[in-house]
Amino acid sequence: MSKIFTPTNQIRLTNVAVVRMKKGGKRFEIACYKNKVVSWRNGIEKDIDEVLQTHSVFTNVSKGQVAKKEDLQKIFETDDLTKICKHILEKGELQISDKERNAQLDASFKDIATIVADKCVNPETKRPYSVTMIEKAMKDVHYSVKPNRNSKQQALEVIRLIKTVLPIDRALMRVKIESSSKDAKKLKDKFLTLASSIESEYWETGEITMVLLIDPGNYRQVDELVRSDTKGTTHMEVLSLKEIVEGDTLLD
Repeated sequence: MSKIFTPTNQIRLTNVAVVRMKKGGKRFEIACYKNKVVSWRNGIEKDIDEVLQTHSVFTNVSKGQVAKKEDLQKIFETDDLTKICKHILEKGELQISDKERNAQLDASFKDIATIVADKCVNPETKRPYSVTMIEKAMKDVHYSVKPNRNSKQQALEVIRLIKTVLPIDRALMRVKIESSSKDAKKLKDKFLTLASSIESEYWETGEITMVLLIDPGNYRQVDELVRSDTKGTTHMEVLSLKEIVEGDTLLD
């Protein structure tokens, strides 16, 4: 696809990656820059102009055939080309060679393993796993990368799956809760239902200070509980994002 032209202004499209979608019995394509489609889908690239070569919708990019406005309005229920491009970008199929596809799948596989290794530990030793160890576990459970899902979503799925072959849990967060609320005891009980364990607890003249270990998945609920004290007498401080044994080497 080294020579691609739009029929109206003859702008040359080079280094092109085509995203295709079939909808309403018709085919629609958009022209994107290579390596940008996956970055957009993974939330890394935020600027749509860095992804699209042109805010045009084609029926055939390589021939420069632009889709009819009436077809776009009828099928997508809008004439906003950027909005249609974003829809195709998110839901369409990326047209790439087998070599490029395999390279992207390999890169995504390693990216997912890296996220898992960064967020998890062996629950028995609190030691982190190496990326190589996570990759082996992913292969043991025959995990296949899903091109249309971002790496973070897939990492959560991988954590659940590889528990069948590897002792693994999300690394816990350490947070400090301080409350002088008149309902401090009730708040304490609610915090404890969200905590994996309590490291310390100190009471002084009706005020409580606790250090808790929580699953990162519960952080939002803990934060909402702090915010529910509308008088501002309860505060939270994140002491560490990951509870990992210091000085231990990676498990190979």
